[in-house]
Amino acid sequence: MLRLSELKLPLDHSAADLDAAITRRLRLAPGELRGHHLVKRSVDARRRGAIALVYCLDLELEGGARRRLLRRFAGDPHLRPTPDSRYRPVARAEGTSSELRPVVVGAGPCGYFAALLLAQMGWRPLLLERGKAVKERTADTFGFWQGRRRFDPGSNVQFGEGGAGTFSDGKLYSQVSENPTYIRKVLEELVAAGADPEILTLHHPHIGTFKLATVVRGLRARIEALGGEVRFGQHVVELLLGDGPERRLAGVRLADGTCIATRHLVLAPGHSARDTFAMLHRLGVAMEPKPFAVGVRIEHPQALVDRARWGEAAGHPRLGPAEYKLVHHGGEAGAGRSVYSFCMCPGGLVVGATSEEGCVVTNGMSQHSRRERNANSGLVVPISQEDLAPYAQEGAEALAGIAFQRHWERQAFDAGGGDYRAPAQWLEDFLEHRPSQESPPEAVVGSYQPGLRFGSLDGCLPAYVLDAIREALPAFARRIPGYAMAGALLTGVETRTSSPLRLLRHPTELESLNTPGLFPAGEGAGHAGGILSAAIDGIKVAEAVALSLGTPHRSTAPP
Repeated sequence: MLRLSELKLPLDHSAADLDAAITRRLRLAPGELRGHHLVKRSVDARRRGAIALVYCLDLELEGGARRRLLRRFAGDPHLRPTPDSRYRPVARAEGTSSELRPVVVGAGPCGYFAALLLAQMGWRPLLLERGKAVKERTADTFGFWQGRRRFDPGSNVQFGEGGAGTFSDGKLYSQVSENPTYIRKVLEELVAAGADPEILTLHHPHIGTFKLATVVRGLRARIEALGGEVRFGQHVVELLLGDGPERRLAGVRLADGTCIATRHLVLAPGHSARDTFAMLHRLGVAMEPKPFAVGVRIEHPQALVDRARWGEAAGHPRLGPAEYKLVHHGGEAGAGRSVYSFCMCPGGLVVGATSEEGCVVTNGMSQHSRRERNANSGLVVPISQEDLAPYAQEGAEALAGIAFQRHWERQAFDAGGGDYRAPAQWLEDFLEHRPSQESPPEAVVGSYQPGLRFGSLDGCLPAYVLDAIREALPAFARRIPGYAMAGALLTGVETRTSSPLRLLRHPTELESLNTPGLFPAGEGAGHAGGILSAAIDGIKVAEAVALSLGTPHRSTAPP
């Protein structure tokens, strides 16, 4: 087959129009086009008065037509042979292995994909998750938001089956370039586990919270069907290391005192496993501080964003709720600090995302339909190592980011009234440096659960963060008319944008630099950001583990 890309059609085209556009673009004779398969569909909204859909298609052609087109369009980057994106495992378990079974810690996207790939290659991984299965975890989390259950440090937005991404928009695209074979593997496995097949073809696919809960159960079932095992309520509190300078991994100890022997551990703890990071630091596992960002959540009416992005086409069924991505490179008022939108959730909610008592953390969440009235996004500012210096303890500089996050999360908890409500401020009041009391006209109805306490965000984040956001808001309003509306709502604080540290590993073997047998992985280990990249990192680390366990092998078909 041949792959045709960058084929643009008007928003209201028909299926016959698509066939005609292919034939016209390639100057095909009748009967030469036998069929086509959708690879990707995206939206070109650069001209709001002429929004177009952009297609990438695999074409089935009459034999002679394929050869002729390849010659005729030899210099055209938008017509090429369809690449082979099938995933092929790098190794296979041979017979009954004498090695101890590999262990995976963390049931987020990275841990689940690491375990799934190990199981597909013939090893029977044991996956340990400190939190609960997704059904019980969801009941705890929604119960806390709705005021029916006390906050549970072991079962919340951050900890439990599915990881932090379970209560999010479920975005499945990455800011960085990834191997298309890995991307396809992740998406196909998610579909096999229950995700909507449309994620295979949308340019910016997402799953949504409730569907993610179904998908993670499906991933668990696939791992178990292949001989793997998943255990919940299994909190790893210690790595067991061998004597001598090599420090080879020998196993793990759980909170209940149980010890599990293993020589291959995939550690995918998530970015909020602060006690795990402290334990690793105490054991001397190689790590370093990593940049991250903090800020607030901002809410607008979704209709405002739709009009700004889609114009008169807002509400068209082929478009859905609009997203945005904003960046402002700071000037003098913001002390030169950049501000950018983070984890934008169309038609979503702002939710409580703390993993520790006495802290307030915000995050965004959407269902698959994205039908809530508000759009929300983080507005965040990068934090430098110089910013962290006051929070660093001698000999523990890598943990300074955790101390920084915790300090401001506690400030927000106090500003919210000490009962997990979040501090909030209307945008007009925020710009004018005055506490919020009365609602302005056409004010956004805040969605944050467990609730809001209006006042001032001053003191909930460093002044340089708030000043940078104040500078950025008028600039963003020039991109999205109405963005600086008086009744837009700011809710604090957004601190868990990514891990504040990185567990160092070999660039190709992916093993800890100073702890053989330990394979740090995913977002918590500082090697990914978001569901897709975390899942891909899980695949890569599973491959590294498999190569250390078995004979290299490349099959001719996907597993």
